[in-house]
Amino acid sequence: MQSTDPAITQHDAGRWIGWIGAVPGVTAREKTKEALLPSLGVVLKEALEFNRDEARPAAAGDCSEEPVTV
Repeated sequence: MQSTDPAITQHDAGRWIGWIGAVPGVTAREKTKEALLPSLGVVLKEALEFNRDEARPAAAGDCSEEPVTV
C-alpha cells in the first residue's frame, strides 16, 4: 500500500512552486503544474532515501528495519 502526501502548490511570477509540508526541504519549481507534481515526487523519494541512509549508521548495536504503512 502506498501513501500519498498532499503537495502545497502556488503559481508565482510565471512559475509553479510546490512543497510537501510534512517533510521539510522537499520543494520544487517548474514552469507548469503538470511538471511540478512529478518533480515533487522525485524530490520526496530522494529525501526519504537520504534520511534512511543517514539513520542506518546512527543506529547503535543490533537493529532491524520494519515496514510501517501510513
